[in-house]
Amino acid sequence: MTRALITGGAGFIGSHLAEALLARGDEVWILDDLSTGRLENLKAVQGHPRLHLQVGSVFDAELVQSLVDETEVVYHLAASVGVRLILERPVETIETNILGTSAVLRAAVKGRRKVVIASSSEVYGKNDQVPLREDDDSLLGPTVKSRWSYAASKAIDEFLALAYWHGKEVPAVILRYFNTVGPRQTGRYGMVVPRLVAQALAGQLLTVYGDGRQTRSFTDVADAVRCTILLADHPGAVGEVFNVGNGREVSILELAERILALTGSRSPITLVPYDEAYGRGFEDLRRRVPEIAKARALVGYEPQVDLDETLRRVIAHLRAQAGAA
Repeated sequence: MTRALITGGAGFIGSHLAEALLARGDEVWILDDLSTGRLENLKAVQGHPRLHLQVGSVFDAELVQSLVDETEVVYHLAASVGVRLILERPVETIETNILGTSAVLRAAVKGRRKVVIASSSEVYGKNDQVPLREDDDSLLGPTVKSRWSYAASKAIDEFLALAYWHGKEVPAVILRYFNTVGPRQTGRYGMVVPRLVAQALAGQLLTVYGDGRQTRSFTDVADAVRCTILLADHPGAVGEVFNVGNGREVSILELAERILALTGSRSPITLVPYDEAYGRGFEDLRRRVPEIAKARALVGYEPQVDLDETLRRVIAHLRAQAGAA
């Protein structure tokens, strides 16, 4: 049994990770300020004897230190996520991502606790070569476009984690998630899959931004969580950066068409210019696909859930939510 702390554990990925760790026998502490996470996400494990929930902030140094001291590994998932949230709350995005990570790493120094840092494919910025490898360059846009503040903040998180490993012997593992999707993800902050599924189920227009030909590689949350645990457990992952994703590429227009087919919806698809969706001068990536050979070589990671199955799970979840409302 491992004693694990998940910051942001009431969020989308965090809640699925908590379930997986509890299922294998771990004891789990969760720290979440519920700004974007929800207690409802933990409904399946509510009251579990090995789950300890603390509502609070990663900025509370004393609280973070006490929780880190209780555990052996920290999964640091607390962060601002979603393009719309980044544009609407730029100060919160930068401070939460950088200062929150710094607080967790400082707390980990005392007992040399292992820290698993949730980073993002956003750190590659405008580098749209395919597939993207962990040692490829980051290519960010200008600072006057707040779109790139998230990418820059996650890159700083990675630099901090590696500095704490090399300078203070805090074992750190960095994971770059590529478009993780699944039940419990919300479309509120710009996540494309739950937004399009909700529109299809409601009989609304499916709003595809840009020309719809931009491509992404979507990863089922179950695959992402499995890879996360495998890498957290492996001593060879310390001090390294790993892509966590799925190499299968799909355009956003094709994604919308698949959602229509799986929901049986007759909603039309409409193309919305980026300037209208996010504001003047918004920049997006044409392609973003990971190379996952590094995780495959170290821990044997292979994605197991295909996109249609993921979409079916999201559709079922949102239909159940609508039925319960």
